[in-house]
Amino acid sequence: MNKKRLCIGILAHVDAGKTTLSEAMLYTCGVIRKLGRVDSRDAFLDTYEMERERGITIFSKQAMLRTDDLEISLLDTPGHVDFSAEMERTLQVLDYAILVVSGMDGVQGHTRTLWKLLERYQVPTYLFINKMDQQGTDPAGLMTEIKEKLSDNCTDFGTEDKSSIYESAALCEEALLNQYLEQGEISDRDIARLIVERKIFPCYFGSALKMDGVKSLLDGIRNYGMCPEFGTELGARVFKILRDTQGSRLTYVKITGGALKVKDVLSYLPKNAEDGQIAEKVNQIRIYSGEKYETVDVAEAGCICALTGLTGTYPGQGLGMEKDSPEPVLEPVLTYQMILPQEVHPAAFLPKLRMLEEEDPMLHVLWSEELQEIQVQVMGQVQLEILQRQIRERFDVLVVFGAGKIVYKETIADRVEGIGHFEPLRHYAEVHLILEPGEPGSGMQFILGCSEEMLDKNWQRLILTHLEERTHRGVLTGSPLTDVKITVAGGRAHLKHTEGGDFRQATYRAVRQGLMQAQSILLEPYYDFVLELPSEHVGRAMTDMSQREAETEAPEIDGNRALLKGRGPVSTLWDYAKEVAAYTRGEGSFSCVTGGYGPCHNAQEIVDEIGYIPEEDMANPTGSVFCSHGSGFYVEWDKVPQYMHVESVMGASGETPDEESVWQEYQMRRSREQESSEQWIGVDEVDRILDRTFYANRKEGFTPHKGIAHRKRQTKQAQVREYGQGNAKPAIKREKYLLVDGYNVIFAWEELNELAKVNIDGARGRLMDILCDYQGIRKCHLIVVFDAYRVKGHPTEISDYHNIHVVYTKEAETADQFIEKFAHENGRKYDVTVATSDGLEQIIIRGQGCGLISAREFEKEVASVKKGVVSRLQEQKQSGHTLMDSLSEDSRKELDSLKNQ
Repeated sequence: MNKKRLCIGILAHVDAGKTTLSEAMLYTCGVIRKLGRVDSRDAFLDTYEMERERGITIFSKQAMLRTDDLEISLLDTPGHVDFSAEMERTLQVLDYAILVVSGMDGVQGHTRTLWKLLERYQVPTYLFINKMDQQGTDPAGLMTEIKEKLSDNCTDFGTEDKSSIYESAALCEEALLNQYLEQGEISDRDIARLIVERKIFPCYFGSALKMDGVKSLLDGIRNYGMCPEFGTELGARVFKILRDTQGSRLTYVKITGGALKVKDVLSYLPKNAEDGQIAEKVNQIRIYSGEKYETVDVAEAGCICALTGLTGTYPGQGLGMEKDSPEPVLEPVLTYQMILPQEVHPAAFLPKLRMLEEEDPMLHVLWSEELQEIQVQVMGQVQLEILQRQIRERFDVLVVFGAGKIVYKETIADRVEGIGHFEPLRHYAEVHLILEPGEPGSGMQFILGCSEEMLDKNWQRLILTHLEERTHRGVLTGSPLTDVKITVAGGRAHLKHTEGGDFRQATYRAVRQGLMQAQSILLEPYYDFVLELPSEHVGRAMTDMSQREAETEAPEIDGNRALLKGRGPVSTLWDYAKEVAAYTRGEGSFSCVTGGYGPCHNAQEIVDEIGYIPEEDMANPTGSVFCSHGSGFYVEWDKVPQYMHVESVMGASGETPDEESVWQEYQMRRSREQESSEQWIGVDEVDRILDRTFYANRKEGFTPHKGIAHRKRQTKQAQVREYGQGNAKPAIKREKYLLVDGYNVIFAWEELNELAKVNIDGARGRLMDILCDYQGIRKCHLIVVFDAYRVKGHPTEISDYHNIHVVYTKEAETADQFIEKFAHENGRKYDVTVATSDGLEQIIIRGQGCGLISAREFEKEVASVKKGVVSRLQEQKQSGHTLMDSLSEDSRKELDSLKNQ
């Protein structure tokens, strides 16, 4: 007979008797021979000294329960609210959960939080109402309370009368109702299915300490428990990281598919890893039961085990075919400064703290570069005390903590476009993001919304990776950003100069630039609280809540007791429990659980107190880097839209830009560059730049070693930049080529620039006519190049216009790139001159041995040539000379004879 193999977790509010129930189940199944007790410090699953001293569960534990037909991996989880994250991670690997409710206290605030988490992870749940042996407990009243506060589908399964169970099950589905009416019963298999689908929740009453009701609970699990179905492909989910007494790193997993063997190699992506996946061998597979464990060679699907040999795993990670789990709902709300002994250096101690951070998902260790101090974020005071004890026992270091502060967050209230550009010399990337508010509690969401025609998919995925790899900071206080949806909407890469790191910088800057435009909202953590106290103190309590900016429901009065529920900021309520105990003389209780984040009640005060200036945060720059004259320059966030290379995507139709928009963008870019500085670089200056580049690595006083030939760069003497005038003694007569950067010249020449504002086609045609006249005089090969790099699918187009050649560049290729390529390929073979005012292009062209002439000086050259032709014609006309005057006498006679014929 095959055994049922189930993974079951026990959850409860602190002091509900959860560990005692675990002991009772272990004793009933014969795992232990003697019942341990929490107050006697000998419970089987309280394996840590700190747990025995405090009488609480701090770390989740595993125990194996085996009977003839049942095998249960029992996971005992922490009950204290400060360690709820440990419990939440465990939920992700459970087949079933047992929720323990104290019969004396009923459904408490943390019980409701646990119920919501069970619902979120869709864990089928049994309820055990404990401590029913104590006086004053009322099963009927408790059942009513459970139905009201948890679910109306909670049903008492401990009764011997099965009809009430059948009736509750029949009400869940119409088909089962018909079956019950016809047959008078419902099968155990149908009831088991309802439990798995969370349509019914079995409840058992008893006392774990007195072993009452425990056997009924185990029988219910045996009768109604259903083994999940697993696939054959290997999968595993990590839910905990620990280290054993020898310091070996243990990765606790549930095998969710296939089978894992010792020495199998697992490939996975470590958290915050930049080098991609790593492959590691599983050295051991351990199955723990309390402090002891047994090693096995194979772990099959459904098994809970600890693996050794894995160094980069983390809680919530999926291995094999499993995907990573969503981020936990519970998160730390308090931050403390960690004060180290004087002899301990923070840099040396941080790696040790990272080990503790691995083991506790709710411990966040931060290094503040500004304050030069270590900060820890925790759930509450108890977790802080446990952390202090752990550090002392494991690392022999006594640390103290400063005053606690609230962990604030930020979000936005409107939709904006963030633009990031990163273009120092030989680098290029531009990113456009849409930032918009997300649902409260949704966290950060990153999606792709960019066409592959605009930006290749691989670059888009890289942007997405960079968005996900870090915690983004807000601009009000520098607090972490949350509840924001970011869409990758556009961008641009360069064929030669873009590297992966360029998009990282552009992405970070786009987020910050968008946040600077958006309406930011400061958020603070909130508590959902339940205040129970004598009714005579209700007035005082409601006044306190009002002063603490908390919202409360109408009080529930029951005789001389009152119940007050509400929600308020952690900053005003986190120490209120002591005050309640004082003014009620210990008769009141204040329980609270984290209830997410909401708008800060004193936002301006906090912003002023923190004094964060986003523009001065060098680790999170708000501006962008653009390139001019071959070097990068910084542009403030509010001026980035004036310099951007890609059109704004906010409200864009998505159509491919036409040639008119190409010209407009080109004109704007050149205008900005001209405003920043004069574009023409003289030949002498270009040569000096090239000389400095050539000798960049030469040390002062460097003398070439004898016997080694060193190449010398021949520096040309200064030349008059007039096209057509070569050196006095040219060594070899080469064909002359003149390349004209078309739009650069149009923009630089006042006549053509004014015409372009009216009609770009007219300006282009006028330039080509001028160049035709010029070529007719100079007799050179003249090529004019126009940008068409943003016209979708455009190939390189070369055509003849009268006596000149006209080039329209292909998609994704600028005129600068075409000219640079032509110069590289032909600069040494022909006498090539380039007419442009692009400073960076001039340096590249000059490096290929080509001549240069600026757009404005080319205009003067054209005017000068035209003026010379007109002058000669006028001289001929004034002198009365005609064509016949220049002919010889024989030629004139020959023409006269032809004329007479």
